[in-house]
Amino acid sequence: MKLHPLSLPYRLLTRSMSLALTLFFVGTTLAGAVESISIGIVLVLVAAGLLVAGLWEVVYYRRFDYVLTDSSLDIDSGVISRRRREIPLRRIQNVDISRNIVQRVLGIALVGFETAGGGETEASLRFVAYDEARRLQREIQRRKRGVADRDEEEEIQPDVLYEIRSPELLLLSAISIEPRVFGLVFFIVPFFTGMNEAFGGLSFLFGLAQLLLSALVLWVASAMVTFARYYDFTLLRVDDELRYERGLLQRYDGSIPLDKIQTLTLQENPLMRLTGYATLSVETAGYAPGQGPSGGSEAAIPLATRERVLRLAHSIESFDDPTFTRPPKRTRRRYIVRYALVVAGLTGLAFAVDWFTGLFEFWYATLALLVLAPVAGQYQWKHRGYYAGENHVQTRNGFWRRRIHVVPYYRVQTVIQRETIFQRRWRLGTVFVDTASSVGFGGQEAHAADIDVNDAGEFRELVRRRLGRQIQERAGRARMRKTEPEQFSSE
Repeated sequence: MKLHPLSLPYRLLTRSMSLALTLFFVGTTLAGAVESISIGIVLVLVAAGLLVAGLWEVVYYRRFDYVLTDSSLDIDSGVISRRRREIPLRRIQNVDISRNIVQRVLGIALVGFETAGGGETEASLRFVAYDEARRLQREIQRRKRGVADRDEEEEIQPDVLYEIRSPELLLLSAISIEPRVFGLVFFIVPFFTGMNEAFGGLSFLFGLAQLLLSALVLWVASAMVTFARYYDFTLLRVDDELRYERGLLQRYDGSIPLDKIQTLTLQENPLMRLTGYATLSVETAGYAPGQGPSGGSEAAIPLATRERVLRLAHSIESFDDPTFTRPPKRTRRRYIVRYALVVAGLTGLAFAVDWFTGLFEFWYATLALLVLAPVAGQYQWKHRGYYAGENHVQTRNGFWRRRIHVVPYYRVQTVIQRETIFQRRWRLGTVFVDTASSVGFGGQEAHAADIDVNDAGEFRELVRRRLGRQIQERAGRARMRKTEPEQFSSE
């Protein structure tokens, strides 16, 4: 099958505009540096570049084909070199559909296919009709389940698990921090710098007003981005998969197979804990939250009351209510010492700057932060812990963004105990519970941090034993299901 006919002019227009601006900028820069290069030559180069790009897109469209079979998705593509990909359906974890405003007007969509073990998109169709995108999404899941009759699939009615409410969307927008909006600083600071010089003696007050106004602009921009991202968020359950839809300007439709979920993550910041709200994210072997093509979190619930979040989490995975074991109390002393050393380092830096520049007359004022070191150490210790239930292992970490990870034992890939040189002085260790969606030791994966080194060894072995037990139990059930049809047929 071919891409949608409108994909060719759309790709031509978007790629041509980007290429033309780049070539024109580079050409005018060279024209200013080299006298022999005139604006006319620059325009000729831009026109030649656009012609090559146009021919490239035409050949790309003509040579792109895809076929959905009963067992795989086959894609043939390539302009200079031919590339043939055969993606087994069993490896496809997520099928995501995205559409911006122009694409929605044209009736086309981008379809991304994520596979197990890949942090990036395995393949994408740019672009097909929206109806075709939804058909591919449904057909892939239907064929993975082995449903032979399409009518049987169509009889399954979706169950609405969650719809974001207006108060929740506004609250989420108000308390969310979007890192991408911090690029506005490069536009805000130069704007105020020129005005600051005109205020003379009032420069300090103007600088304070500049700081407050910049923070307000960044907060409003972050709220607008979050509002547009999670507008009309809806989570559905269709048989054995989750489907979500969201977005105001950029619309996303995604599918999350329940049997591919690796980890559930409950997240809360201090304001959420104070008001009784939380978020729930799911991780599959394709990618963890925030790594998907949507650019944001593939959240099961972006924001809801904690009770509502727990109900949905239990409907996905039936896990025990945990009683977390905190790290030993000497860990709290370690945190206090660490924060005190950070304050000492800041004081030393301020002293060095004042020594060479004289800008920080009261460089020792940073020592006042030492009174906060015991408070910070207490809260970091308080919000850490681990729990090993019968079927799931759970860990808790973080104060400003507390994360509770829930991992079924059979999803565990490896269990790793690590002891840094500083931890060994306190006889402490950290146990990482690695799944197929984990992205390394960056603090985002499930881990029991800074626990007694003996407890770490026992916890590691306990997780390994229960992992082996669950794998054996699941293998036994699979053999029983396989032999049941043979018994019936023999009778």
